[in-house]
Amino acid sequence: MKIAMIVVRTLMGLFLLWASIAYFFDLMKAPATMPDAVITYNKGIAVAHILTIVKSIELICGLLLVAGLFVPLVTVVIFPITINIVLFHFFAAPETIGGGVLLLVLNLFLAWYYRKNYAPLFAVR
Repeated sequence: MKIAMIVVRTLMGLFLLWASIAYFFDLMKAPATMPDAVITYNKGIAVAHILTIVKSIELICGLLLVAGLFVPLVTVVIFPITINIVLFHFFAAPETIGGGVLLLVLNLFLAWYYRKNYAPLFAVR
């Protein structure tokens, strides 16, 4: 099981690194035509530079996952971003939901693997 965790952790880290590096270095061009919902969403998050903040968090989390540092913390920090990715693709661009679902599955696996680390958070006092 430890080998599976290392593989999943590394894959998730590389996935996050690629997504953030591709954003910062403009490695992936936007498609010529996008649904109206995607255009509206992108304009909304561009106003507050939210995508830059999210991609910075993805970069840091990706580096930490690949290095194997603070993995339980990274799993919790990146989870809301993962949910947002899945929900965005589900509602605005369902044909491109595959990467988001993969990221969610990897994130849930890591959360399950480190579930004992989260037990004190749910203890009734």
